Amino acid sequence: MSLRIERPGLSSTIQDLGRFGFQRYGVPVAGALDPLAARLANALVGNDPGEAVLEILALGPSFTVEAESVRLALVGSDVGLTIDGNRIEPDRSVTAARGAKVAIGGFTNTACCVLAVEGGFDLPSVMGSRSTYVRGGFGGLAGRALKAGDMLPLRRAAAAAGPELRAGAIEYGKGPIRIVLGPQEDWFEPSSVAQFLAEPYEITAEADRMGMRLSGPKLVHSRGFNIVSDGIATGALQVPGTGQPIVLLTDHQTVGGYPKIGTVISADLPRLGRMRPGAHIRFTAIEPAEAEAMRQAQETALARLIAEIGPVTAVPRTEDLLKANLISGVVRAE
Repeated sequence: MSLRIERPGLSSTIQDLGRFGFQRYGVPVAGALDPLAARLANALVGNDPGEAVLEILALGPSFTVEAESVRLALVGSDVGLTIDGNRIEPDRSVTAARGAKVAIGGFTNTACCVLAVEGGFDLPSVMGSRSTYVRGGFGGLAGRALKAGDMLPLRRAAAAAGPELRAGAIEYGKGPIRIVLGPQEDWFEPSSVAQFLAEPYEITAEADRMGMRLSGPKLVHSRGFNIVSDGIATGALQVPGTGQPIVLLTDHQTVGGYPKIGTVISADLPRLGRMRPGAHIRFTAIEPAEAEAMRQAQETALARLIAEIGPVTAVPRTEDLLKANLISGVVRAE
């Protein structure tokens, strides 16, 4: 019961919602860059929200189904997937039979998407999570990205009976990325903080699951650029001596010694994690209470999206309509 990997893609790793409670030991949280997509994909195949999914960056894998059947759901990319050459749109479930060839091509509308399988992947939990932390070499499948020839084990031998399901699209929001200033905002010149919030920054090619280096107006430190190392939250904006900020993402280190001008709010982290090198972003500062309200609103919206999941309905083909003998909107009684 497995998926036999033929083409691994650019970087395809097993991720769940993260490995919590171990940062005190130097173990990063890891987890999906887009946890909204992971939760929706799991809902489409009947899994718990925190079940591990396959996170795909930029170019997806191709694989053969080595089980009686498997139910899949791809969420996060407009491209969708193909089964034996037939395109299946995203944000829905689909069942592939034994021997089916499944492929996920390249996509440009986002940096990442996720693939969920009904029942989940049959992989061990490491410190309470199946997330892959590549730099540490643990979690997921042997602590690394997929490679050609891998057998990705499944928990279910066959898909459960029942209709395929479809969901609406996730709304990620638009406009500036929202941050809460601090905890070391006072380590920067006030005019520099104002410029940071007024000017755009570009995501450079030095971007991965650990973080994104940005290029834009140079930030000016007022008290130097070395602090006593302290804990780091996902979304922290560190500013080294170059004056160019670094946004830390899911695989970020647990402590750091550069001043942090602000932290991206949790509601905007999925949108930020989906951005590709070359994208231009702006930042705006809000208060913690606003950030909490935005996260609550996001959770409400996702819960509504999951509650509204319904069966896939067939779209009639032109030849089917012709056979129905439609004339001016009237159909034969039989």
